Amino acid sequence: MSDALPTLVIGASENPERYSYRAILALRERNYSVCAVGKKAGQVQDVAIATELSANWKIDTVTLYLNPQQQTNYYDAILSLRPRRIIFNPGTENPVLEKMARSAGIVTQEACTLVLLHTGQYHLH
Repeated sequence: MSDALPTLVIGASENPERYSYRAILALRERNYSVCAVGKKAGQVQDVAIATELSANWKIDTVTLYLNPQQQTNYYDAILSLRPRRIIFNPGTENPVLEKMARSAGIVTQEACTLVLLHTGQYHLH
């Protein structure tokens, strides 16, 4: 998987209690490359948490760990990255962003990244 484009975790946290933290660990355990953005800069294993998205990132999947109100600040940045898909984890479902993404040709998925990884369904083409 390491030659694949990275997964971007938005809402990343250094707090081991957070699902975003667990998702980063689970992705790295399976050799996915990961970019991470959170409110605070930090580090989860070998993954640096940035405080803003880079327009230069080439991303396969965006997995969201922000509630819909917090997502609004990221709409343009996410869409400009042109990811293949956006995963809306439980609690992040957002019909507005889903519609915008689908209009831009981005696959949307309401699912739990951790469940997808643990059941072998994360890397579907």
